[in-house]
Amino acid sequence: MPQQRRQLIRFAGAVLASPLLCTLPAHAQAYPARPLRLVVPFASGGPTDSFARLYAAGLSQVLGQSVVVENKAGAGGALGAMDVRRSAADGYTLLFGTASTHALYNLIQPKPQFDSMDDFAYVGVLGGAPAAFAVAPRMPGNLKALAEAAKLNPGKFNYGSPGTGTLLHVAAERLKSMTGMAITHVPYKGSAPALQDLMGGNIEMSVDTLGSLLPQQQSGRLRIVGVATAKRLALAPDIPTVAESAGLAQPFEAMLWNVVTAPRDTPPAVLRQLAEATQRVMTDPALIAKLGSQAMFADLHAGQAAVAFVQAERAKWKPIIAALGDLAAG
Repeated sequence: MPQQRRQLIRFAGAVLASPLLCTLPAHAQAYPARPLRLVVPFASGGPTDSFARLYAAGLSQVLGQSVVVENKAGAGGALGAMDVRRSAADGYTLLFGTASTHALYNLIQPKPQFDSMDDFAYVGVLGGAPAAFAVAPRMPGNLKALAEAAKLNPGKFNYGSPGTGTLLHVAAERLKSMTGMAITHVPYKGSAPALQDLMGGNIEMSVDTLGSLLPQQQSGRLRIVGVATAKRLALAPDIPTVAESAGLAQPFEAMLWNVVTAPRDTPPAVLRQLAEATQRVMTDPALIAKLGSQAMFADLHAGQAAVAFVQAERAKWKPIIAALGDLAAG
């Protein structure tokens, strides 16, 4: 994922750069004529849900219609994606997907229920958040020591993720392969329930976004032991990178990005209007500040630029997933 300072520069065609609350052109007023539904394929309370609700509020202002967020969690995001795939291609049902649903799903599942490129029309990739690893306070304070403790206690350590086949799951499995950490995956229906089990002492480690974990670290309920970026972040300079914490010789990077898509046959004119509206939403300084306060960032790629971005992400993760083996089994 490009750095935060490069946000928005790759927006295809540099469509309208109007302020957030400007009205849309007169010829586009026929749409939308009723509220929109934004399906989030993960549980409420997690980073994807948080980003989606900020986006929905901005999109509602721009379009002049309500945008209702609906959480439909399960199967690593596949249930929500299938719901949108089956919906009418009229621009009133959108999917707030992630790297998990649109880059990894078809690389992992032996019998996928949808194709993330062929079954959806792309409005835009919006930005995202870095992955991070956290442990219960009773556990070792860095990933290298955790890996050593897990080796001494085979079968006793577990880690949680938002679901099988999600980017956070894949990132954790990659870390296991690089460190030899003997820790078992426990999939959840979203980030929030995994975090609750970590703080409740039911699992030893969880992989999530940095923004979701920071407040809990500040309260002493968990300890973040690595952020998946090449360098330490200005937002949290005391938190080591995964490479530092695990004693790796090379950077370990994983970013959870978010993408808005519609059913495949959505009319081009509607998609253009949604892309224009999304550009206005994602250039709003107030929204950018809110994202930053949650350790998320805007990095917009719209239309065909979004398609190219997702294709590049699939190409990047494909050899990693192949090397990791059967992730569909959990």
